[in-house]
Amino acid sequence: MYLRHTELLRDKVPAFGEYPFHLPAVKTMSRLEFSQPVTFLVGENGSGKSTLLEGIAAAWGFNPEGGTLNFSFSTRSSHSVLHEYLRIARGVRRPKDGFFLRAESYYNVASYIDELDEQPSFGPPLRDSYGGKSLHEQSHGESFLSAFIHRFGGRGLYILDEPEAALSPLRQMTLLVRMHELVQADSQFIIATHSPILMSYPGASIRLLEEEGIREVQLEDTEHYAVTKAFMNDREGMLRDLLGDE
Repeated sequence: MYLRHTELLRDKVPAFGEYPFHLPAVKTMSRLEFSQPVTFLVGENGSGKSTLLEGIAAAWGFNPEGGTLNFSFSTRSSHSVLHEYLRIARGVRRPKDGFFLRAESYYNVASYIDELDEQPSFGPPLRDSYGGKSLHEQSHGESFLSAFIHRFGGRGLYILDEPEAALSPLRQMTLLVRMHELVQADSQFIIATHSPILMSYPGASIRLLEEEGIREVQLEDTEHYAVTKAFMNDREGMLRDLLGDE
């Protein structure tokens, strides 16, 4: 693993009643191990999985808004100070590639790439690494896949925050295929997600973030899987219960 574990420096935390230390994902955390090439962070909205993922990415050296380690832009400083209280343990081998992708600020990453390409350069345009055209000239889902397929090159650390946000179920399966190719090319993924499709990746470690702390679970034990399965198996019955129709 390029990233072996991350540890919260609990003795340095100013107050566990303040943001972001009051979040369920953070307040009970001591050390989070990464033992598999693919680790999923899952939990209900507000559990803190995106904040934790952002802290891990920033502690590694990524721009909090996303992109590669070389991206240094800042559109709006809204990230938490969590990364200042995280200690990360790097593996013996260093990754050759890396990317932090977060759905909510991917537009800003695309804009930064266009800005860099408008400046004088002695090399090929950055957009060539993303499929050959501006990410803004593609749909949201297409631009996500362009990064996965064209920019991610293997032997990398890829930190993804809700990558399914812009992807149809079929495109999520495309992402699974590409993720498997990259894992076989010595890559490591840490992903915050709500998608049972992505969580089904074989051999992945699924960490559930809840009030009591962080624990490892199986796909079938997640609420995401159980609710989706129950709804699809008895769609009419669940709709009657939800909508109060006879």
